[in-house]
Order: sequence, then C-alpha cells, then structure tokens
Amino acid sequence: MANQQNKFQPPQVSQDPPQNSEETEEGEAESKKKEQEELPPFEIVEGSRIPASSFMFQFKNVEYSSGRNKTLLCYTVERGEGQVFRGYLEDEHVSAHAEEAFFTTVLPQFLTSGKVVVTCYVSSSPCVSCAASIAQCLKRNKTLQLRLVVARLFQWEESEIRGALRALRAGGCQLRMMSGADYSLVWKNFVEPDFNLDEEGKVEEKQDQGNFIPWEDLEENAKYYEEKLAEILR
Repeated sequence: MANQQNKFQPPQVSQDPPQNSEETEEGEAESKKKEQEELPPFEIVEGSRIPASSFMFQFKNVEYSSGRNKTLLCYTVERGEGQVFRGYLEDEHVSAHAEEAFFTTVLPQFLTSGKVVVTCYVSSSPCVSCAASIAQCLKRNKTLQLRLVVARLFQWEESEIRGALRALRAGGCQLRMMSGADYSLVWKNFVEPDFNLDEEGKVEEKQDQGNFIPWEDLEENAKYYEEKLAEILR
C-alpha cells in the first residue's frame, strides 16, 4: 500500500496568555481559517497496491460517477530482457492529475533507446490536458507502445473531450474500455485485501477477497461504454 506523506503542519500554539474568552475564541477561529487557507493541495499518491474498497468504488464502471472525485492509474512497464515494473498513482483532482504525473514524472525514468510497452488501467478516461500530455509523450518517444484501458469515459459528451480521445488514438495510443477480464487482472496484480481487527486486536482478512467478484451490471456497463467509445473514435 502507498504511504502518503502528510504535508499538513500542526497549528502553532501561542505562548501569550489570552486576555479573555471572547478574544480567545476569535483568535482561534482566525488562526484556524488562516491555517486552512495556507494548506497545500494533496500530493500524488504513489505505491504498488490499492486498498480493495478503494478499487471497488473508484473503478466501478457506472455511467454517473457521483462522489468519484479522484483518478486511479495502475501501470505496467515492460522493457527488454523481460523487465516488468508495476505500480499505481492516485490524485484528488486538486493539483496534477494522475495521468499527467505518470507521463511527465514516472514514465521518463523507464524510457530507454529500446522498445517500451506500457499498459495503464485508469478509473476514467483522461481530460483534455492529460490527453495532450500523453500525446506529447508518444510524439517524443517513437519506441513507446501505449495501451490505455479505462473503466469509465470522462465527460464523453463534450466535443473537446471527444476530440482529445481521437487525437490520442491518432497519436498511436491503443484505447479501449475495461472488461471483466481486465478487472480480474488488475485485482490480482494491483489490489490488496482490506483487513479488520478481531476481538483480540489481531489482523484478519475480510472474507471473499481472494478473487475479484464483479458487480451485477459490470459487463452491461462495459458494453455501453464500448459503444460510446467506438462512436467517438469513428
């Protein structure tokens, strides 16, 4: 599991005694407000395994993704001589998106003069800006072969998004929707079980987490998105 670094700093405690309770409350409120205004945005989280509950929520291929306000990206990088690297990133849609972070800061360290095959499993398709970053990466690296496999289409009704997806395909990106087999593969390689503590405080794995158990309408939703993507890329 990724260990997210906590960037938040504890509030400074004043050493001066308060003059009265009203001034104390006002001072604390002002201090709290100032602290909140100065808090930096969330950082990109990077690791090797996603908590099962997070994966099941964020990767669910529903049409309306209410509450799913972050992007999760699982990647496999294959280089010569059988070298394979895996990991994942997530964001909070506050600063850089996971796709942009991967293609501008993570992937470059794996790129060599030889062929590199990259497969990204993403909870939703990229926005216009991220699609542009991916297209630029493909343009700069002619030996890069990219497969982008997404659970949901992000704002696919918007003309700019549709154009960005077509530009990705034209730039050499293999773009498709996740199927049940893809979910099982990601579950096996990128997801870790959630754990509970028993009455004695010992860690116990939640039941039924050995294999991926699809939700009822997974394949139906995947087919729906496949049709939409085919329409966009036509």
